[in-house]
Amino acid sequence: MQPVTDVRSASKLYLQKQPEMKKILTFALAAAILAGCAPKQSETTTENQTPMIEQTTPNPENAAIAQQFLKKCGTYYLATTEGGQPRVRPFGTAEIFEGKFYIQTGKVKNVYKQLVADPRAEICGFDGNEWIRIQCELIPDERIEAKQDMLDKNPSLQGMYKADDDNTIVLYCRNATATISSFTAPAKVIKF
Repeated sequence: MQPVTDVRSASKLYLQKQPEMKKILTFALAAAILAGCAPKQSETTTENQTPMIEQTTPNPENAAIAQQFLKKCGTYYLATTEGGQPRVRPFGTAEIFEGKFYIQTGKVKNVYKQLVADPRAEICGFDGNEWIRIQCELIPDERIEAKQDMLDKNPSLQGMYKADDDNTIVLYCRNATATISSFTAPAKVIKF
């Protein structure tokens, strides 16, 4: 066996030999996002002192790249904040509607209430070789057609949600910057 001489090789070798490490690494990456959700003093602020996210130009092609990556992951993690405390949970919906990247949840859930209070969020997913981190704002879209598109593409949700109920909500990414990283290649940054 050839000796391992760098961190990337060691990490790759370890992940190949320990498939359960995928889950552990995914959780560790999600935890790392939490630090990114906390406001930094150096960020630009608005009148009420809420840090701002970098403004980006909508880009449907890059939104589709991020969506396809998260589909490959299956489960990804969404981080928000509540009262200055980071909150993270697993998610699975990731769709494109009208060229924008959308997720779905219920209005009764804490995640929705947190996003209404502060739309800044981070999403993280790991496909076994690479991971993606998406810094964005998640903006609610109340339109029936946006909700129905999500439900049509995710039939398993139709037992819990309806496009015209008072609970279903879809949110789209605005001002998104996604970084795709691995242990073996330079990071790739896309904006949408």
